[in-house]
Amino acid sequence: MTPHVEPDPQAGAAVKAADRAHVFHSWSAQGLIDPLAVAGAEGSYFWDYDGNRYLDFTSGLVYTNIGYQHPRVVEAIREQAGRLATFAPAFAVDVRSEAARLIAERTPGDLDKIFFTNGGAEAVENAVRMARLHTGRAKVLSAYRSYHGATSTAINLTGDPRRWPSDTGSAGVVHFWAPFLYRSPFYSSTQAEESARALQHLEDTIAFEGPQTVAAIVLETIPGTAGIMTPPPGYLAGVREICDRYGIVFVLDEVMAGFGRTGAWFAAEHYGVVPDLMTFAKGVNSGYVPLGGVAISAEIAATFDRRPYPGGLTYSGHPLACAAAVATIRVMEDEKVVEHAAHIGETVLGPGLRELAERHPSVGEVRGLGAFWALELVRDRETREPLVPYNASGEAAAPMAAFGAACKKNGLWPFINMNRTHAVPACNITEAEAKEGLAALDAALTVADEHTV
Repeated sequence: MTPHVEPDPQAGAAVKAADRAHVFHSWSAQGLIDPLAVAGAEGSYFWDYDGNRYLDFTSGLVYTNIGYQHPRVVEAIREQAGRLATFAPAFAVDVRSEAARLIAERTPGDLDKIFFTNGGAEAVENAVRMARLHTGRAKVLSAYRSYHGATSTAINLTGDPRRWPSDTGSAGVVHFWAPFLYRSPFYSSTQAEESARALQHLEDTIAFEGPQTVAAIVLETIPGTAGIMTPPPGYLAGVREICDRYGIVFVLDEVMAGFGRTGAWFAAEHYGVVPDLMTFAKGVNSGYVPLGGVAISAEIAATFDRRPYPGGLTYSGHPLACAAAVATIRVMEDEKVVEHAAHIGETVLGPGLRELAERHPSVGEVRGLGAFWALELVRDRETREPLVPYNASGEAAAPMAAFGAACKKNGLWPFINMNRTHAVPACNITEAEAKEGLAALDAALTVADEHTV
């Protein structure tokens, strides 16, 4: 694939100048950033105005599950815009109903009612609101090493440093340690120990907080930005049992892990668990038009049969977003994208990343499944000291910055967070493209190796 436009550095400079003059970027010190001006994208690639092409190993922000510019989804948006571009959420609209039906068909258990939002953070906000109203309780438990969004409740649920500037300490959120054997807070030596000890820690936390005060436990089925730590066998089932015992609502956040990312429609399928509420966004329509939502169990939906649900959004179930979702789900079904993600993970990405780990001393651990992988980069494999300190910035983060620059030099756009790089390409990435990405990672890891002891 080649860029579909002739290089035009002057146009790129104009785009960047307008951006710097008027666009206020998220999570950034505005005067310290230099955004790349993007000229176009297709499939697993995007390119700039200078003609440089990049294999996108971030799939946007882990949402272009079927790649950029899929013609069937683009056409569905175009057709819907010509037929009914928008309509208020209080009405029954065919494409909204169809999107809800297709999602409900794929969610586990009896999660058959769909509340639409504009994205993942709003989905988490509303899931927590539903849980609190359903139980009449206030507290919500969530894990350290997590990310749930940047709105008020969602950012307080988040367990990484992005929470700190906005944490009021009064949001009713209590954090706990979820399992992560490589950096176990429980001094475990096996996955079984880690699961058992993490469950005991969670139950102890509930006991000391007061079970009758806890409305919900919110977990990413597989934490995404925080490191793609696949839970050990039995852990999520154990959380389900704890929730059942204490009347706590179990909320699984599938915003990043859902819609084929892990080689299943939802990551919960890998662990045989059914939550009471499940949030989704991102891959539901490959991010082509903003859409998220909450899949709701029959029991919680019944709470609002005669009691109004006190929440809503102007653009809930927007027709253009729903049309994109309908088309995306049908593309994933017809083109077997979910099965392909499982296959590429088992046969190319997983083996290829583990082979890199054998040759590069900077790789401490490889973990993931499907099109959802993380490399833990370390200074010392024996001590597991991270390549850069937790939440490093400036000069302290220089080794990861050098690694990222080497990726881009080799035509790979990397997903980097703290001391990790994630391999999270489009779920329909081809075998040849995946191998291209692995080769670029191989070259860039030699730069990370220079910072090991």
